[in-house]
Amino acid sequence: MVQEPNGVLIVNKHAGVTSHHIVGVVRRLYNTRRVGHAGTLDPMATGVLVVLVGRAAKASEYLSHDAKHYRATLRLGLTTDTEDTTGTVLTTSDNIPNNEELQAVLPRFRGKILQTPPMYSALKVDGQKLVDLARRGEVIEREAREIEIFSLEATPTENKCEYILDVHCSGGTYIRTLCADIGASLGCGGAMATLERDEACGFDLSEAHTVEELEEMSDKERESLLIPTEKLFSDLPQIRLSAFFEKLCRSGCEIYLKKIGLNFPLGTRVALCDANGAFFALGEVGEFRDGVAVKAIKMFVL
Repeated sequence: MVQEPNGVLIVNKHAGVTSHHIVGVVRRLYNTRRVGHAGTLDPMATGVLVVLVGRAAKASEYLSHDAKHYRATLRLGLTTDTEDTTGTVLTTSDNIPNNEELQAVLPRFRGKILQTPPMYSALKVDGQKLVDLARRGEVIEREAREIEIFSLEATPTENKCEYILDVHCSGGTYIRTLCADIGASLGCGGAMATLERDEACGFDLSEAHTVEELEEMSDKERESLLIPTEKLFSDLPQIRLSAFFEKLCRSGCEIYLKKIGLNFPLGTRVALCDANGAFFALGEVGEFRDGVAVKAIKMFVL
């Protein structure tokens, strides 16, 4: 029996295609249906797309809020229905603020802020994608969500209307909306003209491969590119379990921390490993009948 490929593939997405298109390409190249990704990139966007192959696809729901790094072009003097330059222009302005005025408003967009998701997004409300509603001309109320901008810098370009934004932010941040909000705060409007994701889930562009490169490789070469799934959780505390406790854990039992001599705060996510340090599951610390324990919430190695 041919073993199904498993692991993480870092793709350098090109402009003009959806993230779903990249998933389809990877399914074909790796001959498996079990492929997902962490963090959608808009069709106009380029850069790091973390593709999850085989059992690694089960990790997608635990990665959507990982920090990401972007480089984007902010174009001042216009607003669009999509908040980027691919959309229909709604307003224009010739009153473009200077660099000093732009720099003066940036501090209000750093740190923890509230951001309202755009209508043109894959976010679902009552089972429907906002983008599908927007394409039908519908606009609904969206609740603002807390995001965090760890760092935000703007560099002028030769075009007085355009700035290069360097953004390090929490998952769930819409850079299009950030551009629109900065433009609104300046009174001239703003939209995103380009977007490149340089880093996501701890992986950067130096580890990424284009679709063209993948197409030219042999099956063996492509297989060698798959990064072990546990790398997704390398920043989590690691718990090594003896054979006895590993068996209990794999059976769905909670493992009481006092019995294994450990102590973690409630809600802590951990990488569960066997006695030799081989990762097999993602775990979470919680309160159970007899005290604080860790329990597997997703098994990655059967």
